[in-house]
Amino acid sequence: MRGACRGVAGIAGLAVCAAFSTAAADEAGVGFWLPGQYAAFAAEPGTPGLSFESTFYHATASAQRNATFERGGRILADAKSPSDFVMLTPTYTFDTRILGGQPAFGMTALIGRNVTSVSATLTGPNGGTLSGSRSDNIVGFGDLSPYATLKWNQGAHNFMVYGTAGIPVGAYDPQRLAALGLGHWSVDGGGGYTYYNEKAGVEFSAVAGLTYNFINPSTQYRSGNDFHLDLSFSPYVSEKMHVGAVGYFYEQLSGDSGSGALLGEFKSRVAGVGPQIGFFLPMGDREGYLNLRAYYEFAAEHRLEGWNMFVTFSIEPPEQRSSRFAARR
Repeated sequence: MRGACRGVAGIAGLAVCAAFSTAAADEAGVGFWLPGQYAAFAAEPGTPGLSFESTFYHATASAQRNATFERGGRILADAKSPSDFVMLTPTYTFDTRILGGQPAFGMTALIGRNVTSVSATLTGPNGGTLSGSRSDNIVGFGDLSPYATLKWNQGAHNFMVYGTAGIPVGAYDPQRLAALGLGHWSVDGGGGYTYYNEKAGVEFSAVAGLTYNFINPSTQYRSGNDFHLDLSFSPYVSEKMHVGAVGYFYEQLSGDSGSGALLGEFKSRVAGVGPQIGFFLPMGDREGYLNLRAYYEFAAEHRLEGWNMFVTFSIEPPEQRSSRFAARR
């Protein structure tokens, strides 16, 4: 989910751009962290060696917001931004321990499509109206996201710390509405916990983190810092399948700033909840894991809102096969 609103000419176009910015927090309503990317078994240590994960992500999002212009002007806005991404993540998990934990390093690359459209009607004090609309479509590569994790296991209890970053190399043009990159650097870190009881056949995971955003040099816009929480709960219905629920909460802790933030600070918030199902698939000397989950969003504030889904497929290293995987980006 990437987007930008810049360079819209004319009075009606300016109304459109202002309306879209008002519907957003973080620049253009898009943050570095993709809510819901952590799910089942998130903090459980993996099998040493090279593993691969692919994730298909679909989101449909829209927002309607009112904003007040000076001199009694009023904007009625309608913003929509459906997206389809494929994220590819190779990860190397080490057998060597650091502080008793198992380290792993990986990189996520993204390719996808984003469509962004906005429209607005500017109503003057005498009842006159001026309307405008604009849409944009982009297909390409997104920003790169390297990450590192350190995980510990104590029986049914698993713990994790992680760090990741956003490298702004994706398709981004401040003059376009649609984008697949953010246009600025970001760093994110946090921790997670997974409870897995094999006898009871139940799993619970929670991952929380904080995002720090650097200023966008193209727009002089600095998105505020964010808090996020991803949750998963899933009982086993058979040895090879679990069914349960997922959820997330996203909260912007500090307001947007910089000379490009002409509308002031807009702190965003959104929550999501939905079902999930996971399958363990034997693949010769390896084992695969397929996770499907969907989220319905609610309680959005200064942010696009809708529903989204993840389809994640992981393949573990051939040796020391595990019966469980971490479903992450």
